[in-house]
Amino acid sequence: MAEELLVENDGKTSAHLTKSLLAVAFLASFGSSMLYGYNLAVVNSPAEYIKDFYNETMIENYDWTPDERHLTVLYSLTVSIFAIGGMTGALLVGRLVTRFGRKGTLVRTTMLVFIGGALMGFSRTCRMPVMVICGRFITGVHSGISLSAVPMYLSEIAPKSLRGFLGLVPSIHICLGVFIAQVLGLHELLGKEEHWPLLLSLVVFPTMVQLMLLPWFPESPRYLLIEKGNVHATIAALKWYRAKGNIQAEVEEMQEEQRSLSSIQTISVRSLLMDRCVRWQVITIVVVNISMQLSGIDAIWFYTNEIFKNAGIPEPHIQYTTVGTGAIEVISGMLGCFTIERVGRRPLMIGGFLFMGLCCAGITVSVLLQAQLTFMRYISVGCVVGIIAGFCIGPAGVPFLITAELFKQSHRPAAYTVAGCLNWLSNFTIGFVFPFLEMATGPYCYLIFCAICLGVAIYTIFVIPETKSKTFMEISQMFAAKNNILEEELTPNGHLKLAIMNGYGTLGEK
Repeated sequence: MAEELLVENDGKTSAHLTKSLLAVAFLASFGSSMLYGYNLAVVNSPAEYIKDFYNETMIENYDWTPDERHLTVLYSLTVSIFAIGGMTGALLVGRLVTRFGRKGTLVRTTMLVFIGGALMGFSRTCRMPVMVICGRFITGVHSGISLSAVPMYLSEIAPKSLRGFLGLVPSIHICLGVFIAQVLGLHELLGKEEHWPLLLSLVVFPTMVQLMLLPWFPESPRYLLIEKGNVHATIAALKWYRAKGNIQAEVEEMQEEQRSLSSIQTISVRSLLMDRCVRWQVITIVVVNISMQLSGIDAIWFYTNEIFKNAGIPEPHIQYTTVGTGAIEVISGMLGCFTIERVGRRPLMIGGFLFMGLCCAGITVSVLLQAQLTFMRYISVGCVVGIIAGFCIGPAGVPFLITAELFKQSHRPAAYTVAGCLNWLSNFTIGFVFPFLEMATGPYCYLIFCAICLGVAIYTIFVIPETKSKTFMEISQMFAAKNNILEEELTPNGHLKLAIMNGYGTLGEK
């Protein structure tokens, strides 16, 4: 059967974008990545209503009237507990994707969204603020898992020439989720006091679509072959995702990677951190994942309305200005997605972070001068838009993509665990600390973000190689010199003759 599946193809390697690839990229991102973006921004519009709810229930349940500082702490906890849930999910993702597969993990974890959405949706009826906080935490766990599982899944099903394009599809959906949250948060729609629980709980609908359709798509071929050893399922999955063409070359490349592993077992986080063969890859994912959150983008997403208010934008115009920034996010995300295979990963990262750094400095200057120059408030808004655009073009999606590209199959789940934990820890730090940082330093807090953006741009220039159209094995070899590893050390079984897959799906000596 395996022979028939291979022989049917016409001998040409297929690297075209098929309907199956596009459909699975959309479904995996629609019910997962989009929810991450939605949950980042959805608490922005109803912030005052949520604080009022907390105030009312504290008086009702405990006969205690909290002051403004206590309400700020409770609201900051509501915002940032999502990141604590995300970090918890990131800690789990390595084991889940190894046990259930990439697609299997996405399907199984949809239940978390239904639980979290129900808690938030009924919190006002039950008069229990803890339900909002718990619901945010549970949806955060789902996002922590899916934020790693989705790019891992898409990078493994994509041909190398399309890996960048498919790898940035989730980032478009993150931007789309932010935009949808901003639109639905308008006062004319669900931005009214009685509707904020519904606004928070709408996450269940995209997940329902994903749960109904995603199970019909195959698992990652690399997972099926390298980790499960299921040749027939691997070939069937490749045929599903590829147009007519020669899939044997792709299977052979997977087998070459499998033979380069000292063990097909997924390594632990501790083993990853101790492995000198991937030292610079680990340092790279640490730098890019921390910096993408500490660049200031989360402060913009979480507290957009407050930032525009401080910039002097009239109160009635703030919500529409915020929606406008959301539209810029979607356009910028699409621009990055459609140009990444032309310009490469490094230019998008470098350009995005440099532009964000300049815009962060611009916010500081414009806020300081707006008392003397009224037009500076519009410069401030322009800089906020610039930060968002710069982020969505490159830094929003490239770190997740290169986390998959820099590691081979055995190291990838542990790498995503490390990257995810650092990403979410940084997210929590900004979400919880930013209001107090802004109180203490005023507009000078954006200079901190500026320094971080410029620092990671410099790191990218000197350390991170271009991975466009490279196989996972080629990328590992590009880091060999930096890690001071000989090529034969990189492939423990290199002294053996390279085996290939013959037409029957068995191994033969070359």
